[in-house]
Amino acid sequence: MELSSEDALRLNVLLANHPLAIRINESRLTLDGLLATGGATSIRLNPTGDAEKYLRAVRALLSEHALGNPGGYPLYLQRWTRMGRMREESLEQLLLLGEPTAVFAVVCASGLTDELARRAWWAYEDAENARRMLCTPEVVAGETGPELARYLVEFLPFESDSEAVTESVRLALQPGLLEADEIAALWQRSARKTTILVGFMLALPDAIPEELPPHPETARWREALQGSVAHNPVAAQLLRTASASGQAFLDTFERVLRKPPSPDVVTSALEAMVAYQAPAGPAEGPDATLDELQRLAEQVMAEPAWRECAAAAPTAIPALRAMAILGRLNYGVLRPVFSGTDAIGSLMRKKLQPVTEPLLGLLGPLRGR
Repeated sequence: MELSSEDALRLNVLLANHPLAIRINESRLTLDGLLATGGATSIRLNPTGDAEKYLRAVRALLSEHALGNPGGYPLYLQRWTRMGRMREESLEQLLLLGEPTAVFAVVCASGLTDELARRAWWAYEDAENARRMLCTPEVVAGETGPELARYLVEFLPFESDSEAVTESVRLALQPGLLEADEIAALWQRSARKTTILVGFMLALPDAIPEELPPHPETARWREALQGSVAHNPVAAQLLRTASASGQAFLDTFERVLRKPPSPDVVTSALEAMVAYQAPAGPAEGPDATLDELQRLAEQVMAEPAWRECAAAAPTAIPALRAMAILGRLNYGVLRPVFSGTDAIGSLMRKKLQPVTEPLLGLLGPLRGR
């Protein structure tokens, strides 16, 4: 289909001005261009026939200009490179196609820069795009990072997937993206949305915004282990867990276990606990049930670092045993339940009780109960 003479003229003028990115609003039939001057220009399209076919003709013109081939993004991808492995100059060209899939290729690319992230975000605002870009350190440290983080936080009420909520919170809580009052407001929202808690566990394990007293035995354990902390990671992890910040982390984990909304949230909470306990030794054990991990804990307790802590602070032995188990949790703990049901909500929580109740029991020694 031929473009109208008016549209063809305006598009060629826009392309002659070397726009940084182009986006197309299919419902409004408009095309916008981001200019190097910082502003943007908009063209109202005037289809000469079927709107869908007309938009394909517009994209063919953009592809011919940017890539030298009217075939567009998919053909370009096959001919030139694989997703995530494109040169920076190639990424710039993809942002001129007005294609959301091309924008997604840019945000996933290893060569993504803060400037390219700014252009890509202008071209297509999308929560998944924001999450992908916040996985790039240069974007997190740049000017675009805070804008992406705030978008993810604001979009949380519209996010239906629990894993996406957890990942959005984890990424938004990276250092330097949100102000202290924004983090506090997000934490308050976790009272109504348990999924947010897991994001905090993953992003801020030692800075959960909740004030709790340290373990009652903290002072005694610190005195008993003062000669071991420098060389024994188990001793250091025990004191970390017993501290006020450690108690806040354990309290958050407990809140998630008591009222998880979905299997994904339970799985992510266990992963967060394993990551938290990792400094004490190798994280994750064999693909084992909780009973098997409890037996494995006795073998762990016989290892030199654990034995040294137990000898220096005998009252900490139940807490150490709990740490040995919690640091080796895996999906094998949940498989007996989740393999036979796809329930969510209150029914899932009821079926999970044979797993969650023992896990909550393990928290007792670590929380001084």
